[in-house]
Amino acid sequence: MSEQKSSRIGGFYKLSREERLDAVKDMAGLAQEDIDRLLSKESLPFDLADRLVENAVSSFGVPLGIATNLTVDERDVLVPMATEESSVIAAASNAARQCRDSGGFHTSLSATEMIAQIQILGLSDPWAGRAKILERKAEIEEICNGCDPMLVKLGGGFRDLEVRVLPSASGAMVITHIIVDTKDAMGANAVNTMAERLAPTLASWTGGRHHLRILSNLADRRLARARAVWPKEAIGGTEIVDAMLDAAEFAEVDPYRAATHNKGIMNGISAVALATGNDTRAIEAGAHAYAASSDAYRPLSHYEKTADGDLAGSIELPLSLGLVGGATKVHPMAQVCLKILGVQNVVEFSGIVAAVGLAQNFAALKALATVGIQKGHMTLHAQNVAIAAGAVGEEIAEVAAELARRGEVRGDVAETVVAEIRSKK
Repeated sequence: MSEQKSSRIGGFYKLSREERLDAVKDMAGLAQEDIDRLLSKESLPFDLADRLVENAVSSFGVPLGIATNLTVDERDVLVPMATEESSVIAAASNAARQCRDSGGFHTSLSATEMIAQIQILGLSDPWAGRAKILERKAEIEEICNGCDPMLVKLGGGFRDLEVRVLPSASGAMVITHIIVDTKDAMGANAVNTMAERLAPTLASWTGGRHHLRILSNLADRRLARARAVWPKEAIGGTEIVDAMLDAAEFAEVDPYRAATHNKGIMNGISAVALATGNDTRAIEAGAHAYAASSDAYRPLSHYEKTADGDLAGSIELPLSLGLVGGATKVHPMAQVCLKILGVQNVVEFSGIVAAVGLAQNFAALKALATVGIQKGHMTLHAQNVAIAAGAVGEEIAEVAAELARRGEVRGDVAETVVAEIRSKK
């Protein structure tokens, strides 16, 4: 987008569907055909679904919303998020609003590299086997790059080699890592092809037998980072800052808390990944493996107090995202969502996704440290309960409001409220 536009859309949640789409169209520069796709009752045509998965019978709809207020690397962005969980999108939007005046989010990506592993077994001299593989790095590079000339033409391809000797119950195994720059692709197909092509050659060089050859979802050569500062005045003062730091420290020292802490981060990250056709399972696996890669399972985010007494937050995690290939390239709704994001490369994309994860985490941490997580979450969840109780049309909002007023967001209470409302008609 050439013209700088603001993601700060006041009262976005109060707008009608058409008004929201008009705002998104203006901000993201969407074409009318993109709006038509968003309005379509069939976001994924069955003939395409039948080609994407086996034994297809239909497609499963997930609510798609827009997170507002985000400024990422001095650019305002609207972020599409696909999630069934109440309060996720609102939480990310509110957290982003509270750090806008301090510059929003600043991000970086370590590289766009992925790892594939090749397992060699049956070696009586595994350390010698390791040395033999390392000696032939140039040949390995030639074999790998020969698998994907187009990737090499785009500036990607083989980058480095690591070889490890791992003990096991059945004897030492030699594990070769080929490190490949996959550029704007997630890269699973590219690195898997290289690993399968290379494995027999490694076996012949070492005298062992090749076994597994597959990418690793612990994509620690692809670390996305985001940071932000929330001014104490914007979040309620020094007491709130201190309360949030105490809550964050709990996650630092206890894996039971850290697991839920990180789940909150992934609420945001997985929602953006799903909306853009990316592999949510690979991203989740990589994030949690990275969280456990030290001496204990730890939080992916960290918080501290600045010299001015404000709250500084940062996050670092592997993000194996792609803009080309897979469902990202063929799913029509994913393509519209990428247009809304307006990203030019996977570096920008990864930064935005990491920023959403940090925003989501900040919002959850603040709620936990102050009013509790249920207050805002259950207010929104009340609409789901109302629908499950049989409310329709305007009844849904009326029942939800009454449940929130009573402080009892339960199915049996909702059924009673529905009956009360209908008895008055």
